Amino acid sequence: MRKTGANITTVFTGTRIDDALYEELETALLVADTGVKATEHLLQDLKRRVKESKATEPSQVKTLLADAITDLLQPLQKPLAIGNHHPTVIMVAGVNGAGKTTSIGKLTKHLADEGLSVLLAAADTFRAAAKEQLAVWADRNTVEIISQQGGDPAAVSFDAVSAGRARGRDVVLVDTAGRLPTQLHLMEELKKIKRVVQKADATAPHEVLLVIDGNTGQNALAQVKAFDDTLGLTGLVVTKLDGTAKGGVLCAIAREKPIPVYFIGVGEKLEDLETFNAREFAQALLS
Repeated sequence: MRKTGANITTVFTGTRIDDALYEELETALLVADTGVKATEHLLQDLKRRVKESKATEPSQVKTLLADAITDLLQPLQKPLAIGNHHPTVIMVAGVNGAGKTTSIGKLTKHLADEGLSVLLAAADTFRAAAKEQLAVWADRNTVEIISQQGGDPAAVSFDAVSAGRARGRDVVLVDTAGRLPTQLHLMEELKKIKRVVQKADATAPHEVLLVIDGNTGQNALAQVKAFDDTLGLTGLVVTKLDGTAKGGVLCAIAREKPIPVYFIGVGEKLEDLETFNAREFAQALLS
């Protein structure tokens, strides 16, 4: 997260704690897409901490800011719980280009590494190459995939959940079509998938995850709000944080739509999916 960190840490190179420092910090946080509400919250919290600790050096302020960010992000830190249902059905949504299908591949690897059996559902039937892309990930992870030639996404999802139950799988991961929240007919399709999954298993889906691209900053927050209204999100996967200067968007999410961040993507490789840790993230944001 060096790109985000570089912009913020330059604020603390001076020698005085004054209004100029706080103004620079406000600008740096906004540029990092922390958002107005979260930025105001962090600055108020930081000033209180500086006063209470009687800090005199800008370097101390940086440490106190890391504490403030950690506290803000703490509600987002929650582990993905698997095992309360058999199978645990996880529906995954996200706009095209966010890294949704890649994240499903990484998540499959993560679950398989924990000894869990996974079944994939190729319900992204709108995008020509989506099924093939998912099949590659299934191949790499040596897991089974349920798909249909030009099939209805809801039907594919139903078949996958039924197959997951019949075959005793631990997890069924449903890859849904990438869509923009403005494409209302596609958002309706998502609702339909959720309804049909419930016919295969009345308790499902047990998790509804949204994959968002960390590069899109405040637009990511808008996506979270839109998809939550449609589907009732239970968790987020934030991708591409290794190359963005907008890592502060998680602070905006924490302040305005605190949905748990289960994983963050920090690279292209299969293992480049890490469980979200508020303290580690806050420190990376300021490194």
